[in-house]
Amino acid sequence: MTDYALTARIAPWLPFGSGRALHLVYRNLTAARRYWLVMVSGFFEPLFYLVGLGIGVGTLVGEIGYAGRTIDYQEFVAPALLAASAMNGAIYETTGNVFYKLNYAKTYDSVLATPLGVRDVALGETIFALMRGSVYSVAFVAIMLALGLVESWWAVLAVPAALLVGAAFAALGLSAVTLMRSWADFAFIELFTLPMFLFSATFVPLAEYPQAVQWILPLTPLYHGAELLRGLVLGDVSLGLLWHVAYLVAMIVVGLAFVARRLERKLLK
Repeated sequence: MTDYALTARIAPWLPFGSGRALHLVYRNLTAARRYWLVMVSGFFEPLFYLVGLGIGVGTLVGEIGYAGRTIDYQEFVAPALLAASAMNGAIYETTGNVFYKLNYAKTYDSVLATPLGVRDVALGETIFALMRGSVYSVAFVAIMLALGLVESWWAVLAVPAALLVGAAFAALGLSAVTLMRSWADFAFIELFTLPMFLFSATFVPLAEYPQAVQWILPLTPLYHGAELLRGLVLGDVSLGLLWHVAYLVAMIVVGLAFVARRLERKLLK
């Protein structure tokens, strides 16, 4: 059975009309075969940070205090880098690729000539970004297991949680790309993601930041992703993790609603 035939069989069984979006996912998978190396490249930046900082600097830092106990520095850093890996996969897929298809290839003009609608486009691109992010997440968790950085059976939820992080950033990336006017605007993406990557309690516990900054960091989405995954991987599970889940789910809902409205204005004008 071909990929397209499988997609056609699955689509009618999916809820809320999401099955139609799978046809766009199939189209993206077919196109991705030509640039697979670009797709996997976003995985390596967090991996290099894990090796360079988590393990390299970790030998100098030693142990740190977190959640009332002492852990190795690399155990603290690794879950946050897993969140960053999910972020990279979603952001890279929903910015550059979607911007090109939206403004130059005019891919969505052709898509809208089929039974697919604007909301199917938004959902299809989100699903495809999640597929890219899932590859990063599974590979990163496998590396964490190989390095002995997983302490709890709660870590079986790390990949689904990473997909939740990826979905939140996919909605954010799609929202941003509908506001961009030229390739120069991609500098704002880097201006947003790089400081968030470095300062969302990724490498330093929140309590070590100045008091004023401690009020700002919980506003960033990567902070919630890092804390959610850190709690699962280290076994520090409490009802407080539901706050991180709620934040990320709200990002997805609001983001996709914004994307659908913006795409309607751009594509159906």
